[in-house]
Amino acid sequence: MNLKTITVVLTICIPFFLLTVWAIVDVAQKDFATIKKKALWGVIASIPFIGFIIYLILGFRKGKKPVEPEQSTK
Repeated sequence: MNLKTITVVLTICIPFFLLTVWAIVDVAQKDFATIKKKALWGVIASIPFIGFIIYLILGFRKGKKPVEPEQSTK
């Protein structure tokens, strides 16, 4: 392999890797209806190259960010 081939492969793979990591982190931060659904979306999001696309299209809006309780000032 020459340097140009390695550069092309990395240019293609790095965005997919970063989007997959983003999808996994997003699943971890959200609450889904059940733990089974959360686990399912976590598995789907971790599928290389297409998992984040499936999660973005079908699962992104199903989870909800947990509401943090308001802190009262004394």
